[in-house]
This record gives sequence, structure tokens and C-alpha cells, in this order.
Amino acid sequence: MLWLIVTIVAYFILAAVFLVDKYLLTSSIPNARAYAFYIGILGIGVLVFAPFVDLYFLNPSDMFLAFVSGATFLFGIFWFFKGLKKFETSRMIPAVGGLLPIFTILLIYLISWGRETLAPQQILAFFLLIGGSVLITMEKASIFSWKSMKFAIVAAFFLSVSFVSAKFVYLNYPFLLSLIWIKLGGALFSLIFLFDADLRSSLFQKRMAVKRKTAVIFFAGQAAGAAANMLQNWSIALAPLIYVAFINALQGAQYGFLFLLTILFSLKFPRILKEELNRQAVIQKSMALLLLGAGLAMLALI
Repeated sequence: MLWLIVTIVAYFILAAVFLVDKYLLTSSIPNARAYAFYIGILGIGVLVFAPFVDLYFLNPSDMFLAFVSGATFLFGIFWFFKGLKKFETSRMIPAVGGLLPIFTILLIYLISWGRETLAPQQILAFFLLIGGSVLITMEKASIFSWKSMKFAIVAAFFLSVSFVSAKFVYLNYPFLLSLIWIKLGGALFSLIFLFDADLRSSLFQKRMAVKRKTAVIFFAGQAAGAAANMLQNWSIALAPLIYVAFINALQGAQYGFLFLLTILFSLKFPRILKEELNRQAVIQKSMALLLLGAGLAMLALI
């Protein structure tokens, strides 16, 4: 299962990128619109692959899907970042991690008119992965908050639309060609954020005072994030349609890696992520890792 290996590598990189995102969102880049705008506009960097691709326009329906995928991804991460800035990490991450694969599998089921379904063993692996994803990021009962849940629902829904629409583009066209049009769709959509007067002011009038260190961290994080996102998209292209939901459910692996990285770096960089390392937290996250491991083992044996 090449798609499974690619997915795990992507989530390891994203775990490190998440530390950078959290650091920047709580310090130097407080505007979620600005953050989403930068991520979207930097998507044009995918054009570096243009010389290696037979670049041509997709047919109208697939071009529409590619642009929908790029736009909804950006819209989804905007609401995710907005929720992450407004609420505790322990409210947003478990909710999005649990809802995203469920929305994805429901969309695939509906679009395929019920032809794409899971076998009993697949269903068990699916919910083990979701359970592990939620458990590893949940702190006490803090996940249950309607205010934060609204942000999580919107973010998870639009991200699921992005992943599913991307998969249908990948089914019909080469990977790099599809990725270029998807990212260009996201870059075009990011221009909508310029309608925000505060963002325009910070970008073009105030010349956002960003320290060199912050800029280096931001662009290094985005470069790593772009590589991880490309791997994630490649895994979507490689996996069978129904397994796109598993790619979302495997996001718990990202937070497993994040937990381990946090242990390593929290003493030196306590601002990045406040992670309780008491006995209860360690037991909870260890149980979550066991669930994730069991789900991965079942998935590998299917």
C-alpha cells in the first residue's frame, strides 16, 4: 500500500508544520485571514512543475472540480485557523479530526450512489483510527462546546469537499497536472480575502512589521507544509476512492507524531504548544496510540 506509506510520511511532516503554525498564530501573525491568504497565494509555487508537465486545460467539469477543491481547501483551513485562534487547541483538533473523515465517507457514498461502501473489517479500522485521532487530542471534556463545534463543522465539511473533489480530478488526469490546477484555484480564491479592509491595510499600507526570524520560520514552515500537502495529495491520487476517508482518518498519526515532538521540544519552546505531560495525559495518549496502531494494522492487512 504505497498510498498508506506516503500518507504517514506526509502527516509526520505536517506534525512539525503544525508546531510552526501554532507558534505563529499565537504570536506574530494574529490574523487568520492573512495566514490563509498567504497559504493560498503561495500555492502558485506549484508552477515550478509546469516545465515537467504537458500543461493543458481540463474539460470544463473537471476544471470546475479542480477550482472547487482549491477554493474549499483554503476556506476550510481559514475556518480551522480562525477556530484555532479563538478556542483552545483541545476543542478544535479533536472535533475536526473526528468530523472530517465522516463527512468524507458520507460524500463519497452519496456521490457514488451507494456503490462505494466499507466492508466490516474496514469499518472497524476506520472507527479505530477516528477514535485514536479524537482521544489523542482531547483534553478532559473540552471538546464538547457548541461555539467551537460550529467552527469545526464548517472547517471539516469544506476540507472534505476539497479532498473528494480532488480525488475525482486525479481519477481522470495525471497527478502533477491536476495538482497545478487545484493549487491555482486556491490561489485565485485567496484573492477574495483582499476584500477585507484590515487585511489590505496590513498588506499594502502598514507593511506588516515582520521580524526576519518570523519570516524565516513562516516560509520554512510553508515550504515543509507544501511538500507534505503534495504528498497528501499524491496519496489521495494513489488510493482507491473509498480510502480517501481513511487518509482523513489517519490524521491521528499526525497528532501522535505531534505528541512525541512536543515532548522533545516543549521544554525549550513552551510557547509553541502547551501540552500536559502528567500521568493521566500520558496514559490517555498512549491508549490513543494503541487505537491508532490497531487501526493501522487492520488497514495494512485488508
